Amino acid sequence: MEMTVQLTIDCSDPQRMVTFWAEALGYVPEPPPNGHTTWRAYWAAMGVPEADLPSGAGDVPESIIDPAGRGPRVWFQQVPEPKIAKNRWHFDLKVGGGRDVPLEVRRQRVGTTVERLVKVGATVLRIKDEPDMGLYAAAMRDPEGNEFDVV
Repeated sequence: MEMTVQLTIDCSDPQRMVTFWAEALGYVPEPPPNGHTTWRAYWAAMGVPEADLPSGAGDVPESIIDPAGRGPRVWFQQVPEPKIAKNRWHFDLKVGGGRDVPLEVRRQRVGTTVERLVKVGATVLRIKDEPDMGLYAAAMRDPEGNEFDVV
């Protein structure tokens, strides 16, 4: 049996998360299927009752996909409650190239990515700069407070 993986992230503002994570992961907003103009139109054609769709749901893409088709689909599911605790999982955006790449090169690569993501809504929690261990990374938060690392 074939299996695919979708990562579902609860959030309050799916469009903001689509914009941020598409930029962070190099993904693109997922277009609605079968020639429909919006996901809402697609869901209506499938018979989803209007009462089951929050206001604005599906009017703009709420999911992102890897344009190369390698990574999982990510769906940002709108929920009413805010995030209140530390994540039990997180993304590691591996941009440095690994320990075979000189530490100064990794610092530059991580720094460039951190600057780019701050411009689209991320915040830096802390920089992990431990040259004796060959480590340079940034702990960050996305626009809704979900933690992730740039390594």
